[in-house]
Amino acid sequence: MDRFEELANAIVLRAVDDYRLALRQLRQKADYQPAINMKNEVERFFRSEWLTMLTRIDGAKLLARLNTEVAA
Repeated sequence: MDRFEELANAIVLRAVDDYRLALRQLRQKADYQPAINMKNEVERFFRSEWLTMLTRIDGAKLLARLNTEVAA
């Protein structure tokens, strides 16, 4: 794995961690603005062209999977 791939993976993994945290925070307090902002930002990232430049992951499928995971 080259350095670009390592960086790309780290960016995606950080977004996943941030999204999980935001969803958990919103389960506890639905109007917590920092979590709302993070959730919206990560959702934009996972639907962006930038994600497709970093990886072949389907952002919509990943979002659905994360939502299901955190809801369980």
